[in-house]
Amino acid sequence: MEFYLKTERLDLGMWEESDSIWFRQLVGERGIDIPTLDDARNQIFDARKRALEQGISLLTIRRRDEGDFIGYCGLVIGRSTLEEPEIAFELFRNSHRQGYATEAASVIMDCAIATGRHRIWSTVRAWNVASFRVLEKIGFERHHSTWDERGELVWNVRELK
Repeated sequence: MEFYLKTERLDLGMWEESDSIWFRQLVGERGIDIPTLDDARNQIFDARKRALEQGISLLTIRRRDEGDFIGYCGLVIGRSTLEEPEIAFELFRNSHRQGYATEAASVIMDCAIATGRHRIWSTVRAWNVASFRVLEKIGFERHHSTWDERGELVWNVRELK
């Protein structure tokens, strides 16, 4: 997949070391332990390495006019496979409900189609109504659910061919 993309309002690109600051803040919005700055940097270095090895990646999302980091979107192995990866996205809460996730996810799906893949997955916690709305807008359908210690996990799929 391409690692630098543009939409009408957004620039998507590879993670840079300086993104570790924003990444830590985004993780903090989840209500879980925030990684140290060194851990965040290491995660970014690892992500860049995996991107080159696998040909897929999460990309940072920046608003074009403002230039600010608002989240990420991309393809990952996640709970699936390299042949049938997952689309994943996460945005700062103050960037929700403005169409940014749908806009970013749409361009990522265009990239997925261009790679010749046949199927893309997304796993979402049952409570995450906003993510289900984005997935529905970009053509995903609920497939099945699994359960773990954190509750229900809904598997969504989009057939590409």
